Amino acid sequence: MVLTTLIVWTEKLNLIRISPVKKRIVIIVVKYGLGLGLLAWVVWQYWTISTPQGEDVGIGATLDNIINGKRQIHWLPFLTAALFCLTSMLLTFLRWFILVRAQDLPFTIPNAVRLGLIGYYLNIFLPGAVGGDIIKAAFIAREQKRRTVAVSTVVLDRVVGLCGLVWLCAIMGILFWLSGSLMGIEALGRHALEFIILGATVIMVGSLVFWFLLGFLSSERAESLAARLARIPKAGHSLAEFWRSVWIYRCRGRAIAMALGISLISHTGLVFAFYFAAQTLTPVTDLPPLVTHFLIVPVGMTIRAGIPTPGGIGGGEVAFGTLYQLLGYSAAAGILALLVQRVVEWSLGLVGYLVFLRMKPALREAEAASAPELAPDAYSFSEKNLSANS
Repeated sequence: MVLTTLIVWTEKLNLIRISPVKKRIVIIVVKYGLGLGLLAWVVWQYWTISTPQGEDVGIGATLDNIINGKRQIHWLPFLTAALFCLTSMLLTFLRWFILVRAQDLPFTIPNAVRLGLIGYYLNIFLPGAVGGDIIKAAFIAREQKRRTVAVSTVVLDRVVGLCGLVWLCAIMGILFWLSGSLMGIEALGRHALEFIILGATVIMVGSLVFWFLLGFLSSERAESLAARLARIPKAGHSLAEFWRSVWIYRCRGRAIAMALGISLISHTGLVFAFYFAAQTLTPVTDLPPLVTHFLIVPVGMTIRAGIPTPGGIGGGEVAFGTLYQLLGYSAAAGILALLVQRVVEWSLGLVGYLVFLRMKPALREAEAASAPELAPDAYSFSEKNLSANS
């Protein structure tokens, strides 16, 4: 955002002239450069870390011990992390499938896997955390008559995923807090975790209250709001259809509950994936316990998702290194853990892209048959609502 604004104002001041195509290329190159530069800075910053006893626990010392044979790469935890990552990825595809079918759109699980794979690949390698979602939304919109509703499923899938991330942090945090599991952590780290738990709990309660209050909205008022949105120039129709799709989800709470449950399971798998990835290069005795990872991993993943670099590279390493350091552990261990997990994600992304290229679009024939009818969404909200409540 800052980079785009800078380029726009540079053009307005007639300092340089950049074509739209070159502008996009410049922005992408700078984002990749920013991510790699930030990663290089993080590695350099934590290359050497000395404990009070004078022991070097930095990234350089860890890699040097592996090269010299003093420390081994543990392949079993690495493979276990890959298995958890793969399972979590497939569960997100199932979650999206449920949300699409809740709108009565023609969709199959193979199609959800096909489009999910390209979305996952692009989320890993494109700058920002939603680049893959944009492409996935474009693909499904091409294959559906109700385009706005199809795109809304991708947006709601992202929202449900973030809610699952926050809910997992809040639920596990409350359980660990009440059980006294946090008392064994140093004061600074404990206070930081308690602040994180309170923040996640507030967001969880707020989302529940919003969902509960939305249930008091009648069908007539929901349609009235949709009609008002439709009167907005240019974007009104799309906004109205998006609101109708949200209302249908509220009427079909079972689908949302299933999607949220799958999201909690998926994110739990990612916590285990990170924990085992950390054990690949670092002894388990030098890592925070699994209980603590259920608090720091969702926070680190949320921060990583907000970094506008490919896969949040650089920024994610800073986040996890800082979180480890707050808990009294080596920041290098957190950075190396995320780098190992990145290797897993890059591998899954590349393999997934090859699978995507091999899979035939399940709706290609339907798309060709209905191509002349791919007009903007036009369906009766009242009929849809009756179907949702049946």
